[in-house]
Order: sequence, then C-alpha cells, then structure tokens
Amino acid sequence: MKTSGALLGGATLIAALFFLSGGNGADPRTPPGLPGKPPPFLGVAVLGDGGLTAAVDAYGSVVDLRPDPAGPALIENPSERQAAGTVEEDTGIQVWVRVGGEELPMWRADEVRQRYLPGTNVLRTVARFGRDEMRIEQAAQGETLAMRIAGGPQPSLRVNAGLGCEQHRHGGVLTGACTLGSWAPGTASFVDLVGTADRRWLRRARPLGGGAPAWATKMYERSLLVLHALTDRETGAVAAGARDGWAYVWPRDASAAVIAYAKAGYRPEAELSTQFLLGLGLEQSARFHGDGRPVSGRPAQGDAIGWVAAASQAAGIIGSARHAGRILAGGGPVPWHDRADYWEGEPGDYLGNALAARSDVSEFSRHIWGESSDTPSRKGLARADEPDSGLDSAAAWAVRPFPRPRLYPAARATLNRLVFEGTPYGITPGEGWPGGDDPWSAPTAWTAWSLAALGERREALKLMGALRRSATPAGALPERVDAETGIPRSTTPLAWSHAFAILALRELWPSR
Repeated sequence: MKTSGALLGGATLIAALFFLSGGNGADPRTPPGLPGKPPPFLGVAVLGDGGLTAAVDAYGSVVDLRPDPAGPALIENPSERQAAGTVEEDTGIQVWVRVGGEELPMWRADEVRQRYLPGTNVLRTVARFGRDEMRIEQAAQGETLAMRIAGGPQPSLRVNAGLGCEQHRHGGVLTGACTLGSWAPGTASFVDLVGTADRRWLRRARPLGGGAPAWATKMYERSLLVLHALTDRETGAVAAGARDGWAYVWPRDASAAVIAYAKAGYRPEAELSTQFLLGLGLEQSARFHGDGRPVSGRPAQGDAIGWVAAASQAAGIIGSARHAGRILAGGGPVPWHDRADYWEGEPGDYLGNALAARSDVSEFSRHIWGESSDTPSRKGLARADEPDSGLDSAAAWAVRPFPRPRLYPAARATLNRLVFEGTPYGITPGEGWPGGDDPWSAPTAWTAWSLAALGERREALKLMGALRRSATPAGALPERVDAETGIPRSTTPLAWSHAFAILALRELWPSR
C-alpha cells in the first residue's frame, strides 16, 4: 500500500507539473511582453500602505491583490503558471483600449513607461498606441484600490478579482475603485489623498547624511515605501513580496525589515513588527501566514531565532541580541545544527545559521575558514564544513548584523572575491549556487552593507551600482534578474532586498 500510494502521489505531481508547464496544447499561453520588458502578469510594483495590497505588472494590470500584505489572494495568479508561461489572459484588473475597431490590452501598446509619483506609492503607467497616449494612475490605501485613467482611445476596465469594483466616466477621465468595505471614495481625489499620506509618512524618515547623491536618496525613499506597503499596519507582519508563494512572513526577511525601520527612525513600525515576530512559533515552520499560523511544507530554518533576536535588539525591546537569542531558544543554545539555511535546500551545518546563532568559532571545521586551502584566492568563509562547498555571501553577516571581529579578515576576502566574480547586476548567493547565473538583489545589497562597514567603500558602491541597474524603471528591486538583460525574473519588489538597500545606504551616508 505504501508503494502504491507513493506511485499515485508521484503520478499526480507529474500531471500537475505537466499542466502548469504548458505541455498541454490546451493550456493558456502568457502573452509575450514588449521588447526589453518582462511578460505580463509578473508584478513589478506594489501599491498600498499596509492594508489592501496590490501588485502591478509592467503594463499597468493589477495581477495580485490581498486584503493585507500576507493575506489570502483576491486574484488567482499562481506563481507556477507565471514561471511556466500559462497565465490566463483575463487575470486580474486590466485596462483595455479600442484602437481602429479592435480591443487591445496594454501589452499590445507601442510603448509603455512606468514610474511612481515622487515620494509615494502611487504608480503612473503611460502607454502609447500610435499617436494616442494614455496615463494610468493607481493607488491603494486601507480597504480600497483606485485608479484614474486619462487620455487614450476609449479605455475600459476588465475586472477578474474577488472584491467589488465600480467604474465611472467623468469627461475624458475613466475612474475605477475596488473595495473590501461598503463604500468607495471619490476616485479622482482618492489617488491624490493617498499621495499626500505617503509623503507625510516618508517625512518621518531619518534622512541620509550629507553628501548623499540624488540616486541614493531616491533608492532610500523607494525602499522605505516598499516596506511601508508590505508591512501590515495592524499587526506588523512583513510579507516578503506581493505574489503567490511570497506573500508570507519569513522571520529572517521580516527581521531585516525591522532593523532597517529602526535605523531609518521608524521606531513604532520596528516595535510592532518585532512583537509579531516574537509571537511566532519559530520552531514550527520556515514561513508564516499574516495571522501567525505556520505555513506547511518547509521546516524551521537555522537562522530564524538569531535574526529575530537581532531585530529585538534593534527595536529596543531586548537590550542584547545574545540575551534575546537565549530567551527565544528557551534558555539554551540557539539551535542551528542540521538545519536548512537561506538557500532553503537540504539540512546541514551552514555558515549563515552559525553566524545568526552567534556560535563559537571553535565549533566550525577548519574548512569553513579556508585554512587548509592552498590557493590564497580561495581562502574565506565557505557555506558548509566541506572544502568544496564554495564561498558564501552570508559571510557578510559576520560584519552586519552579527558582528564577529575575529572573522572580519576572512569575511573581507570572501566578499571581495564574490564581487570580483559578479555580474553588472550583482552577485549570486555564493559559489556553487544551484539556481543558475542570475544575480540576486538581497545578497548584493547585504554584501554592500557589510563592505561599507569594513571600509571597502569602492566595492560597496560598485554593488550599489549593480542594484541600480537591476531595479525596475519605477525603482523596485526584483528578487533576481536575468544575468544578461537585467529584466526581472522573479518577485518584484522583494522586501528583504529593499531592507538591505536601506541599511547599505545608511552605512555609506550615515546621519546623526
């Protein structure tokens, strides 16, 4: 019976993968994107203020919508279908236009440009069809999503989402509002009011220090606004991203956001998010729903307690990270041996987990420190206690946020080597990374943070330049981008990446 059940389960899995892969000729096909842009239905911008949370693709379609950042989906857009290229063409909330008697979506435009209004989470998408230009402005606040569409050839809204929506025409402007509540405000004014509220929230930030260039201030503000959108304003739960499979709370990601909030002067946000983390059963799972329930499928990872301890210290809730770690571990040593790490692969004894646990250096094999290597360029901090495991960008954590001064020389050598081997768009998590050559923005940003702290300013700025190149035109940092083109390949924006960008910028341009 056990063998039969395993075979049946395997057959079901194969069938599911076949269905999602586009292997069946009857499966839908994701429409192609415009040259130099990602395909439709992959979110590249986020709207919201910690309530109703929306992801918008490069063409102005709302492709993910949730009542709160880590809440259930109101738009069905599975990440597996996104990866397989089999997304239904009617997904989400879309703007269509009539051109020459034909109804066309935004991904059929001649040109599409996208930016946030300065200092806000109000997104403006401009599409050109021949000589006609259309401007779409979208915003979300509280329980309401609204959009204002001006210009263009006869625009209309197509809605496939789990909430009530209305649309109206006022002269040459089409407005639409979707709400979880019992009423929708005047849409035209609502978009402007959201922008005003966002700018008011942003003014609370501790500015970067003198001499910070305009690009740094722009990245800093956008990163803060991304965290603002992805942090539940009622509970403090920080979602990794506004996308199926990412709209959960990972303790390490959320803890990095807490540290960034604290450094940027947002103490109430840091405290609220830390209290949420302290209420989780960190030993139950790798990730959690927005209400604190564990998400099945991935066991607890070896760095979670250490990251939450660091967040507690940064938020001022517990004075010492080591003390916080002991409390969270029930008074004993922080468990990290034989656990998965941030690569989320097989359990083992990994560098990042050991650093987060503030383990004693004597617990590591000499191979981790590269002391047995005959090649000077290979010396550094490797991922595991195996000579061939490869250098790990988590070596940066030995500088920030888990400082181990005795390891600074090895961390410096490791990070400089990884930067040397990197791409114009950043670095991978480390040598031997099984996910291909595409660079990842979070390791790129945390490496910049620690190199800046080590005084390696030139290398840190090089990585910040890579982040600028990998960001979308609206300033959002994708989880990863194509190594050749820099086009987003995954969740955009990623809260973790923006948190480390904030910390790197504050390290490069500190203020009082």
